[in-house]
Amino acid sequence: MKTENKIQDMSFDFAIQIIGLYKLLTELKEFVLSKQLLRSATSIGANVEEANAAQSKKEFISKMSIASKEARETRYWLHLLDKSQLVKMDYSVFLVSIQHIINILTKIVKTSQESLNTI
Repeated sequence: MKTENKIQDMSFDFAIQIIGLYKLLTELKEFVLSKQLLRSATSIGANVEEANAAQSKKEFISKMSIASKEARETRYWLHLLDKSQLVKMDYSVFLVSIQHIINILTKIVKTSQESLNTI
């Protein structure tokens, strides 16, 4: 029986959405920012996966911290696409989703660090 892991599911679903956005952006001839976005957005879930297989609490925190950094980078690229309007479209759904992911990852890292410090 598979246990539910909200951030794992969210980061995977978000990566799928970004792959779709990447395909659209490249069809509209935007290659540079879209590639950066694709790399950082798909890296979030990859690091969450690695964190879930961590052999120690410190390794878990490290991988989740990297996922958080990748999420923040993803927000940057989305914000840049939104404000520059290189490809004119509404990026707000993606910006809301990534902010939600950042909030969850930040909470996971802070809570994990606090529990590590109380041991």
